[in-house]
Amino acid sequence: MTADEQTKQTERKPRRNYEGVVVAANRDKTIKVMVEELTRHPRYNKYLRRRTTMHVHDERNEAKTGDRVEIMECRPVSKTKTWRLVRVVRRSESVTAGATESNQ
Repeated sequence: MTADEQTKQTERKPRRNYEGVVVAANRDKTIKVMVEELTRHPRYNKYLRRRTTMHVHDERNEAKTGDRVEIMECRPVSKTKTWRLVRVVRRSESVTAGATESNQ
């Protein structure tokens, strides 16, 4: 193998990162995240809000419904999951309020 062939094999496209809100977290190691992005209409130049729901692999079951999370594209984990959880950006207020009330 030449050096060019090796670089072609090891090269991979950059992974996409998104930030979204957890819509459902009732399955084991899987969450549904809704991602919003603003796109401009090509003809009318109006900004449109596009929403996409993605199935995300959550290995440690750390995200709860309403949390704001960061996700990254990865190899397919299952038939529908091609995203994995990177980190929880912000916890949901209802979850954190319930936790403080139970501690008191």
